[in-house]
Amino acid sequence: MATWGFGLRAKSIFALIAACLLALLPAGLLGWQLVEGVRDHFGEAFARNYTQLKREQVLGLLNRELALARRLASSQLTRQWLLDEGDPAKKAMALREAEAFRLDLRDHAYFIASAFSGHFYFNDESKPFSPEPRYTLDAAKADDSWFYATLRRPEDYNINVNVDVPLQVTMVWFNVAIRDRARTLGVAGAALDLRQFLAEFINTAEAGVTPIILSRNGAIQAHRDTSLISTNQAGSSARAEQTLAGQLPEAERAALAGAMDAAVARPGQVATLWATLDGRRQLLALSYVPELKWHVVTAVDLQAAHVVDGDWLNTAAAVAAGTLALLLAAFVLAVNRLVIRPLRRLHKSATAISHGDFQVSVPVDGRDEIADLGRAFATMAEKVRAYTGNLEAEVRQRTEALEAANRDMRLAHQKISDSIDYASLIQRAILPSQQLTQQLGEHHFVLWRPRDVVGGDFYVFRAEGTRYLIGVVDCAGHGVPGALMTMLARSALDHAMNRAGIASPAEVLRQTDAAVRAMLQDREMPRALATNMDAGLAYVDLENRRMVYAGAKIPLYWSDGDSVGSAPGDRRAIGDRRQGEYADQAVELVPGRTYYLVTDGFLDQAGGELGYGFGNGRFAELLRTVARKPLREQAEALDQALRAYQGEHSQRDDITILSFRFD
Repeated sequence: MATWGFGLRAKSIFALIAACLLALLPAGLLGWQLVEGVRDHFGEAFARNYTQLKREQVLGLLNRELALARRLASSQLTRQWLLDEGDPAKKAMALREAEAFRLDLRDHAYFIASAFSGHFYFNDESKPFSPEPRYTLDAAKADDSWFYATLRRPEDYNINVNVDVPLQVTMVWFNVAIRDRARTLGVAGAALDLRQFLAEFINTAEAGVTPIILSRNGAIQAHRDTSLISTNQAGSSARAEQTLAGQLPEAERAALAGAMDAAVARPGQVATLWATLDGRRQLLALSYVPELKWHVVTAVDLQAAHVVDGDWLNTAAAVAAGTLALLLAAFVLAVNRLVIRPLRRLHKSATAISHGDFQVSVPVDGRDEIADLGRAFATMAEKVRAYTGNLEAEVRQRTEALEAANRDMRLAHQKISDSIDYASLIQRAILPSQQLTQQLGEHHFVLWRPRDVVGGDFYVFRAEGTRYLIGVVDCAGHGVPGALMTMLARSALDHAMNRAGIASPAEVLRQTDAAVRAMLQDREMPRALATNMDAGLAYVDLENRRMVYAGAKIPLYWSDGDSVGSAPGDRRAIGDRRQGEYADQAVELVPGRTYYLVTDGFLDQAGGELGYGFGNGRFAELLRTVARKPLREQAEALDQALRAYQGEHSQRDDITILSFRFD
């Protein structure tokens, strides 16, 4: 027993240590993710601050040059001269003022180009001053496209970067439109040599950091790799490889566009995103310079950049690992003494009780939670021992009571089923199927399908010699309530036909409506209880070859196989809360034409792939295809078509079709 106890304790301790070690795996992963998160956090802060610094440096360098170029373009002397370019006095005054601007420009170079003559005037320190144009611009030359594109632009200015790869010279041209109200007179501007700018702002010594400058449309304007710089942006679109989006995978280009739009919407703010650049995951920080229409971008490779000191991270990881090891050892010893030993004793007692030995003692010494658990377990064992003696007798009694209740329920259900079956026989007995067969024979058919055993649909037939009143009625509800409504409706119809005769279906409907209202006027009916009914009645006078129809929400259809027609019913149901008006309609009695009365259960039946109702259009097309068949075959065709459309959907309502034809 001692050996068994030692073995169990050792296995428990080893299992606990293994569990703790397994728990350390996700903890280690979590710690690593925490370190990565710290590095990402500091990396993002570094990228934001670095981008803001570069933005301010770019603004400080270029904003002054742009401001001077715009002042030169807005000079009144320059506009007056270009409006009268041949006037030597105006020309001298304009160029004298331009020379004053040149001395203030960083690289002491300016240009003025006329939109009328195409003359390009340029002066810098490399050659003597000349009041004559250096050359004349030509719209057919690709090199001069920047000028004509600037004239067409709605913006006041654009910045064009021109790279001379053989000479390793990168120039920024500030092109500012010269306008006199709505007229564009020409373009003036300044030039700035970017060689020193690239050395100071682009060729950073920071490892893993790549500063980039983009135009508003994403074209690369400055990069340490000059082959990626898009040249002559004023006149043409940049090639894909000369845009930052072209350097990214296609799946990440939308995110870059969103970040650029966000930066444009908040000038001076920095937008960030993660992207794959040069095959590595890098953090991109963007800030927009609206004065220059440039994005200042910093790409930071956090694996290469020295954002967080690696020695600090290693020291912190070592201290954390040592602390976790000490805590693990202390935790294992404490859990073994305070938890595993008492639980092992409690487990032994519980095992004995589970085998039916209720005399075993349960350890209850101590004041901790496990001792409380032992005392609660001992109390439970005592109660289980007490309950076990009475449980079988109680189960037996309850089983007998349940069987008796089930027998009573089966008997009650059988009585209800028998009553409903008997009600179905009664309902079928009041239907005039025998009279229809005797009078019309093969010239009629009835399709009557209650949703339940009994239903709220029934049909009517009364004959007076060669005159007939034939119709269908759809009472509100189905099942037993609907069947009870058919008794009320049949009584009201019989009363109406006895009083009004059968020659006016509309009068029969009015008399039926009055009878129903008289039956219910002294009853306080709940508003949710529907007592209305739809009806359609057709009067047929074979001797005089005429037909009269009136309906309460039920139309009369007919078809000869070529076309389908109908006589609509009136809008109000019988017994509706608002009293309806019913009118007789003369219907042509044509030999070979088949007439149909149908309740809405057929038309509203759900089916098909989408579960929509059968519908009037589909029903009319079905009548056209079957109208020439014998009436017995028509009944089978209509029933098969409805069942095929219904499919697995349940029947929604009672269904009745009454059809007749007179040759």
